[in-house]
Amino acid sequence: MIDTHAHLHDAKFDADRAVVIDRARTVGISTIVNVGCDIGDSLRALELAREYRLHSSVGIHPHEAKDAPPDIAAVLEPFLHDPRVVAIGEAGLDYYYDHSPRDVQQRVLREQLDLARETGFPFIFHQRDAFDDFLTILRERWHAPMRGVVHCFTGDAEQARILTQDFGLYLGIGGVLTFKTAEPLRAAARAVGLRSLVLETDCPYLAPIPHRGERNEPAYVELTAQRLAEVLECDVDEVVSVTDANARTVFPLP
Repeated sequence: MIDTHAHLHDAKFDADRAVVIDRARTVGISTIVNVGCDIGDSLRALELAREYRLHSSVGIHPHEAKDAPPDIAAVLEPFLHDPRVVAIGEAGLDYYYDHSPRDVQQRVLREQLDLARETGFPFIFHQRDAFDDFLTILRERWHAPMRGVVHCFTGDAEQARILTQDFGLYLGIGGVLTFKTAEPLRAAARAVGLRSLVLETDCPYLAPIPHRGERNEPAYVELTAQRLAEVLECDVDEVVSVTDANARTVFPLP
């Protein structure tokens, strides 16, 4: 299994990070993409990926867009020469919290998408309560053969179809799939099928049932895979095989 979205450099793992990573490998996690959310955070994500032989992304989250450097490409581009870096992001729009002005979020997303198009790097999106503006920017900036994942997808079946069919994006499916209230997400997964999905944890956030409310960790991606197999009425081995292949299609993973 591949965890396509984790934050193992988060302080919540400071006491037992090596144990958590060993536990993930024990249950069959073959690799983890450790995701950066601003310049300093991206550096920490990359340093951890180097130390534990993982992979990382580098980018500026919409919450941090207000503090983005004047020339985003000039700051991010040097990171892309490290073989551990496999994506730009997470970046996008978040109108739920609005920690950064919306026009600033949009500008910072556009600049990172331009860098992805110029360099050929895959993209990890964050989108929350901003679907219409998100689509507008995709229509402006997203062109084949660009590749990407809409991380922590929690939308409905119609949104899932638009993102996967119109833009060729994959949907990141995590612990929310296991929540009792997540029937619209389960319907979305059924609508687009396994070949449009990748697995993730977003740890330390959004732990699946029966760990909801606890610290999430990469080993728990197994629980999401099991629930996804139930939703799609297939076996877990198929879920793992197809989502792993999808992850390797999006990201340059071994």
